Order: sequence, then C-alpha cells, then structure tokens
Amino acid sequence: MFDEFIEGKKIAIVSKLTIDELQKARKEVKEKITSIPNEFIEYILVPAESAELAEKYLDFQIVTKKSADDALHIAIATISNVNVLVSWNFKHVVNLEKISKYNLINIINGYKSIEIRTPREVLSYV
Repeated sequence: MFDEFIEGKKIAIVSKLTIDELQKARKEVKEKITSIPNEFIEYILVPAESAELAEKYLDFQIVTKKSADDALHIAIATISNVNVLVSWNFKHVVNLEKISKYNLINIINGYKSIEIRTPREVLSYV
C-alpha cells in the first residue's frame, strides 16, 4: 500500500493522532510515512467534534476506554469525510460487527457511513 502512496496512486490521509502513534512505533514503521512524497499526503486537523463522536462509540460499548484511540481514529476519519479508513486492527477497527455499530452511531448523529478496510482490500491490482 505504501508503494501506491509513494507512486501517487493513492493519497495518504494522516492526522495528528496517527503521527503520535507513529512516534511509538519501530524505526522501519516510522520511516514508511516519511518515504511518501508530500504531494501524496494530506494532513488533517482533528475536528473538535471528533472527541464527542468517539465518546458516543464508547457509550455504545463498541470498544472500551482502553481502545479510545481506535474510536478516535474512526471519528476523525468519519468527520473528515475520509473515503476509506485502512487498518490491520481486526479486533477493534476492521471488524464487521463493530463497523456496522460505528456506522449506526454515525448515521444517528448525522454523519455518513465510513468504509473500513484492510490494506489488501484497497490495493490496485492493475
């Protein structure tokens, strides 16, 4: 997937939360994001209402407070109208049951549904 970002086939959408998480990652993971040319990265601000939407996911018990950052990632992507949130986190994010609950909360609160997929599902096989 990073090759597709580097080649400009896709645009990486990155929030401060993502940057903060990358600071804790292994060196080779941190270097992945810096390998993407700036013109193929869109840095987004964390919308103020993201915390409120994430809290609603927690209130609905989609995830626990221990996974509040996962809820916040989804809220940021939802409010920022990101086309697809891509993750390898099968427990809290790329989980069919949880995705339907996130989207239920999104719709109830006036937001659009969000697509949540694995990297393999969004690769271009051309």
